[in-house]
Amino acid sequence: MENIIFILIMEGCSALFLYLGYLLWKKEKIDIIHAYHHTKVKEKDKKAYTGIMGKAMITIGIGLAVSGMIGAFTDSVKSGIPFGAAFVIGLGMMVYAQIKYNRGIF
Repeated sequence: MENIIFILIMEGCSALFLYLGYLLWKKEKIDIIHAYHHTKVKEKDKKAYTGIMGKAMITIGIGLAVSGMIGAFTDSVKSGIPFGAAFVIGLGMMVYAQIKYNRGIF
């Protein structure tokens, strides 16, 4: 029973992150990011900024999906490794975009 709940939570969160990543990357919906995170982003850099942020969200979403799939077949803590790795990579991408285009993390 715990596996089913774990899978539903992980795959639901994955779907959310993938959708938000799609909105950022392909649709350039910068408004879904809190205003102070993009106040200094220039209009000409908006596409690049949303592209990196969207890809970072998708990376985290893929990590969640893979972790959920591994958790479906095992009760091991090792199912958290893909999520942890994807989270670190995605967060690094977000920090990079913030520093490069917003001239600071906040």
